[in-house]
Amino acid sequence: MRGAGGTSGGAGQFFIGFIMMCGGFYMLLNAIHVTSSFGFGARLYGFAAYGSNWGITSGMIMIPFMFGVAMIFYNSKNVIGWLIAIGSIAALIFGVISSIRFSFRSMSAFDLITILVLSMGGLGLFLRSLKKFDD
Repeated sequence: MRGAGGTSGGAGQFFIGFIMMCGGFYMLLNAIHVTSSFGFGARLYGFAAYGSNWGITSGMIMIPFMFGVAMIFYNSKNVIGWLIAIGSIAALIFGVISSIRFSFRSMSAFDLITILVLSMGGLGLFLRSLKKFDD
């Protein structure tokens, strides 16, 4: 009889470790608060030049996108139109992703220790069950 992962490791350790690991990682991800400052007036990209700060908003990124789409509809084989449209969408996606902020909600030390023990202890049991034991 083979155990977890086709090795002689224990199937019980596999399932207990997997449940502990899933519970711990669920609690960890549930404790993270995600916010975004994305909007058509929000600054996605900023740079300093000529002694002042300049910002590019997501609305400014949509202007070349509109011209690129118009060029594509006028002539679908226009490479410049495709590059402008795809580049604008890529810049918009990158800007949205870069505007995301992650923060950890406040919790007690007991909550944090429980999360760490469940996730790392479960990971250890899970990996140990996949190891081959000599009889």
